[in-house]
Amino acid sequence: MKNVWNKYTEEDLEQVTELGDRYKSFLSDCKTERECTSFFIRKAEEKGYVNLEELVDTGYALKPGDKIYTSYMGKTVAFFQIGRRAMTEGMNILCAHIDSPRMDLKQVPVYEDSELAYLDTHYYGGIKKYQWVTIPLALHGVIVKKNGSVISVNIGENEQDPVVYISDLLIHLSGKQMEKNASTVIEGEQLDVLVGSIPLAGQEKDAVKANILRMLKEKYDVEEEDFLSAEIEVVPAGKARDCGLDRSMIAGYGHDDRVCAYPSFEAMLAIDGIPEKTICCLLVDKEEIGSVGATGMESRFFENTVAELLALGGMDSSLALRRTLARSRMLSSDVSAAYDPAFADVFEKKNTCFFGRGIVINKYTGARGKGGSNDANAEYLAAIRRIFDENDVAFQTSELGKVDAGGGGTIAYIAALFGMEVVDSGVPVLSMHAPWEVISKADLYEAKKGYVAFLKNA
Repeated sequence: MKNVWNKYTEEDLEQVTELGDRYKSFLSDCKTERECTSFFIRKAEEKGYVNLEELVDTGYALKPGDKIYTSYMGKTVAFFQIGRRAMTEGMNILCAHIDSPRMDLKQVPVYEDSELAYLDTHYYGGIKKYQWVTIPLALHGVIVKKNGSVISVNIGENEQDPVVYISDLLIHLSGKQMEKNASTVIEGEQLDVLVGSIPLAGQEKDAVKANILRMLKEKYDVEEEDFLSAEIEVVPAGKARDCGLDRSMIAGYGHDDRVCAYPSFEAMLAIDGIPEKTICCLLVDKEEIGSVGATGMESRFFENTVAELLALGGMDSSLALRRTLARSRMLSSDVSAAYDPAFADVFEKKNTCFFGRGIVINKYTGARGKGGSNDANAEYLAAIRRIFDENDVAFQTSELGKVDAGGGGTIAYIAALFGMEVVDSGVPVLSMHAPWEVISKADLYEAKKGYVAFLKNA
C-alpha cells in the first residue's frame, strides 16, 4: 500500500480534480435522500435510462443494452443496464446508501420559550450531539398538504438565506456542564433549532411563534398542522470545500455515504456498450438507522424490482428470481474509518486504512467479535483483488478500529441473505458522522476506477 499521489501523471491529476469538482457540486446540492434521488434520476435520464414503470404491463420485451431505473418513495433508487447473458446468471451490483446522520423535525415542532421561537428535533443516526451546536444549519425537505400537494423546503443554502442555529452554554457558566460525560454534555432534547425572535404585532400569546408561522404561510402556504405530514431535515449549511493548502482533500457534510454513492453512479454511466452481465447501481435509504422501513435495504424493494425485470425478460418465476440474486456479486460501497494520528490509540495500524492509498476493502465490519458482520469469504476477496490489480486500481484493506474499541455495520449482511457474494468496499473518511467530514480526492478517484472495473469484470 503506497501513497497513490506519487504515481499520478498530469492526466491523472486533471481527472482527480475534475471528479472532485463534480462531487463537491453534488455534495453541496444534495443533502437529503430525496435530493440525491432526484439528482441521480435526472442525470440517468440524460443518458437514456427509462423508468421501469413505463414498461411494466406494456408487453415490452427486455433486451441486452436496455437502461432501466426505478425509484421508491423518492428516497431509494436502482439503475440497471441489461447484459448479454441471462439475468439468472447473476448481476454485478454496486450498493451504497444516500442517507446521512442529521436531525429531523418532530411532527409538532414549532414552539416559543422566553420570546424565542424554536423547532423541536429528533436526531437521526449515530451522532456526537455536542458537535451539532453553534454551527450554521439549514432546513431541507418536503411538506405534504392534505390535498397531496408537495412543497419543497430549502432554507439556509443560498447566500441570501438566513441560517438556523442551536445554542450552547457560554464557557463562563459551564462549570457543571464541563464535568459531564461527553455523551450528555448536550442532551437530545436540547437540539432544538432557534428560528426567530420578532413578535407578531397585535399578538399577545406566543407572538414570536405566530410570526414564524405567518412567514411560513406567506412563503409556502402551509399551516402549523401541515408539519404532521412533513419530512424536514436539519443539516449543516454551506457548500463542500477543498481542504488542505494543497487542495488534496474535500470537507463537507454527508461523505458517509455519498462519497461512495456518487462514484458508484458515475461508474454505472461510464460503462460503454453492452455489458456481459447485467449491471446495477442500487442507492438506498435508512442505513444509518438499521436499514429498516420501506426504503431501507431490509425492504423488498430491490427483490421486487428484479422480479419485474425478469418478467419483462420472459422469466417470471420465483426460481428465476432466487437464482439471479444468489448468483450475483455485490460491492457494498460504504465508507471506512481513516487512520487519524490524533486518535491513534483506537486503531490497529497494520489493519487500518489511510488517506491517499486508494479504495478500501473491509472483509468484515461488526463489533468486537465480528458481531453483525457479513464476513466475506476468501474466494471472493481473491477475485476482487485480481480485478483491482488487473485494472491498476489502488486498494487497501482495513478493519473498523481495534478489536474491542467499538465497531459498526453496513448493508452487506442484508444482501448476503440472498446468497450472493458481498464485500464492503469504499472510501476512507476522517471525522465520520461529524457535521463536516473529510475525504481524499485520490481515494475518491480510485474508488470510481474500482467500481468501473468491478462492473465490467466481476
